[in-house]
Amino acid sequence: MVGRGELTDKAWSVIAPLLPAESGQRGGRWRNHRQVINAILWHERTGSPWRD
Repeated sequence: MVGRGELTDKAWSVIAPLLPAESGQRGGRWRNHRQVINAILWHERTGSPWRD
């Protein structure tokens, strides 16, 4: 179940192949791509400062 304003499974299945693989070989810990996309959508929907 997705929350209000979050990506649906159908929308995620469309954009997921366009994102880089989560190989974990970069310097820091990676966040889940879906979590980051949902955060960006929340930020755009609410207009809040990014630090929130």
